[in-house]
Amino acid sequence: MTLAPINWRRDVFSRTMLVCLFTGFASGLPLYTLINLLPAWLRSEGVDLKSIGLFALIGLPYTWKFLWSPLMDRYTLPWLGRRRGWMLASQLALLASLALFGLFQPREDIWSIAALALAVAFFSASQDIVLDAFRREILNDAELGLGNTVHINAYRLAGLVPGSLSLILADHIAWGSVFLITALFMLPGAAMTLLVKEPRLAAHSPKTLREAVVEPFHEFLTRQGWQGALWILGFIFLYKLGDSMATSLATPFYLDMGYAKSQIGLVAKHAGLWPAVAGGLLGGLWMLRLGINRALWAFGVVQVLSILGFAWLSSFGHFSQVGAEQLGMLAVVIGFEALGVGLGTAAFVAFIARSTHPAYTATQFALFTSLAAVPRTLANAATGYIVDSIGWTSFFFLCTALAIPGMMLLVKVAPWGDDPAPQQA
Repeated sequence: MTLAPINWRRDVFSRTMLVCLFTGFASGLPLYTLINLLPAWLRSEGVDLKSIGLFALIGLPYTWKFLWSPLMDRYTLPWLGRRRGWMLASQLALLASLALFGLFQPREDIWSIAALALAVAFFSASQDIVLDAFRREILNDAELGLGNTVHINAYRLAGLVPGSLSLILADHIAWGSVFLITALFMLPGAAMTLLVKEPRLAAHSPKTLREAVVEPFHEFLTRQGWQGALWILGFIFLYKLGDSMATSLATPFYLDMGYAKSQIGLVAKHAGLWPAVAGGLLGGLWMLRLGINRALWAFGVVQVLSILGFAWLSSFGHFSQVGAEQLGMLAVVIGFEALGVGLGTAAFVAFIARSTHPAYTATQFALFTSLAAVPRTLANAATGYIVDSIGWTSFFFLCTALAIPGMMLLVKVAPWGDDPAPQQA
């Protein structure tokens, strides 16, 4: 295979990549609020670890979003077009619902908080359906690797708000103000929605609800065959299982190790973000040269090995005092893990996008990403019980072992260097 030269200005600094930057930020903010800020809030207010772990079940909308994705493929709201209309509606709903968290008290209103978190997850999953379809429709096959890398890096950048800024603010102002400020960061995504154009492929929308529901599944099974389809679905389920579980209780883990909320905000989150951003951008550019299949192999190995760093850190136990040495250890471990996960996720999302057919983008993309969310939702719900039973160190070794089966399936779904030809709508 001839490797094409990389043109930074053409490939990175294009208008399409700028749009991917905004889609990633808008997509990441609500999820990071649920998985980082919400557990930190509950833990700091005295909610037990088992209850926090069960909050992973609020992610069920991410798992089942393919059930209502055909409606977003079939029907168009009376403003802005099929994709942009749904984008704006979900973004405004997220802005309002995120701000409402500050009205509750964790000890007295835990069930109300759970219900609101479920609503946020539903609006967030709905936004992801249309953002994923929109992004797939503005990117050609050659741009999938880099475009999805930019999206994922912006997704991680969005984690700076609930995972860093909001935690720092929580040490100085009331939680109600923290959640309001966090919610306002949905506005850039809404502004992007108002400024972009409707994708050209939107003209191929399904004409009936039956077509929107049945044809995406029929097309996928016809194109791949039953056996090929099962291999792909199994791979999508397993590839991110290990690192998803390893990071599901990351913030409570840092707190249990003895780190303060401000230290987590200033050190841990930044150490996790910037290596992922730098590595992700390099990974996206490498994918232009390597192809998606080779990237899945190479980046997946780094992803698996990086989980072991948490096992090493947890072996030291709770730190009675946290100094520069302990902060440095945390930064190195999280930085390497973020690099591995960032690289693996970039290749994984590009693979999912490539596996969709342009005529049925929203439903097929939602099906695949819903399946990928199953371990984050169901397996992660048990992580609190697992940690209570076996401890943090054994838990991270278990997560490493659970990452191996997904890598083994690459032999079937993404043979080294054997990338398929682009699809036609």
